[in-house]
Amino acid sequence: MKTIAYFLIFTIVAIVAIVLGVIVGSYGAWYFSWLIGTAMAVLVAVTGGVLFEAQHGARESGGRS
Repeated sequence: MKTIAYFLIFTIVAIVAIVLGVIVGSYGAWYFSWLIGTAMAVLVAVTGGVLFEAQHGARESGGRS
Protein backbone atom coordinates (compact mmCIF):
# COMPACT_ATOMS: atom_id res chain seq x y z
CA MET A 1 0.00 0.00 0.00
CA LYS A 2 2.87 2.34 0.81
CA THR A 3 4.41 1.71 -2.62
CA ILE A 4 1.14 2.57 -4.35
CA ALA A 5 0.90 5.80 -2.36
CA TYR A 6 4.46 6.78 -3.35
CA PHE A 7 3.70 5.95 -6.97
CA LEU A 8 0.59 8.12 -6.95
CA ILE A 9 2.38 11.01 -5.26
CA PHE A 10 5.26 10.93 -7.73
CA THR A 11 2.86 10.58 -10.65
CA ILE A 12 1.00 13.69 -9.50
CA VAL A 13 4.30 15.56 -9.10
CA ALA A 14 5.33 14.51 -12.61
CA ILE A 15 2.01 15.67 -14.06
CA VAL A 16 2.31 19.02 -12.30
CA ALA A 17 5.88 19.40 -13.61
CA ILE A 18 4.78 18.63 -17.16
CA VAL A 19 1.88 21.09 -16.96
CA LEU A 20 4.16 23.79 -15.58
CA GLY A 21 6.63 23.06 -18.38
CA VAL A 22 3.91 23.57 -20.95
CA ILE A 23 2.73 26.79 -19.29
CA VAL A 24 6.19 28.40 -19.07
CA GLY A 25 6.95 27.46 -22.67
CA SER A 26 10.52 27.86 -23.87
CA TYR A 27 11.74 28.74 -20.38
CA GLY A 28 10.65 25.31 -19.13
CA ALA A 29 13.98 23.64 -19.78
CA TRP A 30 15.85 26.35 -17.90
CA TYR A 31 13.55 26.12 -14.88
CA PHE A 32 13.74 22.32 -14.95
CA SER A 33 17.54 22.32 -15.01
CA TRP A 34 17.63 24.92 -12.24
CA LEU A 35 15.36 22.81 -10.02
CA ILE A 36 17.29 19.60 -10.72
CA GLY A 37 20.63 21.36 -10.15
CA THR A 38 19.47 22.83 -6.86
CA ALA A 39 18.14 19.47 -5.70
CA MET A 40 21.40 17.75 -6.64
CA ALA A 41 23.46 20.36 -4.80
CA VAL A 42 21.36 19.85 -1.68
CA LEU A 43 21.64 16.05 -1.97
CA VAL A 44 25.43 16.21 -2.36
CA ALA A 45 25.69 18.50 0.69
CA VAL A 46 23.48 16.20 2.77
CA THR A 47 25.49 13.16 1.67
CA GLY A 48 28.70 14.89 2.70
CA GLY A 49 27.21 15.71 6.11
CA VAL A 50 26.04 12.14 6.64
CA LEU A 51 29.45 10.74 5.68
CA PHE A 52 31.16 13.23 8.00
CA GLU A 53 28.92 12.23 10.90
CA ALA A 54 29.51 8.53 10.20
CA GLN A 55 33.28 9.01 10.14
CA HIS A 56 33.15 11.15 13.27
CA GLY A 57 31.04 8.55 15.09
CA ALA A 58 33.37 5.75 14.03
CA ARG A 59 36.38 7.72 15.22
CA GLU A 60 34.77 8.38 18.63
CA SER A 61 33.81 4.73 19.11
CA GLY A 62 37.33 3.61 18.33
CA GLY A 63 36.42 2.06 14.99
CA ARG A 64 33.83 -0.30 16.47
CA SER A 65 30.48 -0.30 14.71
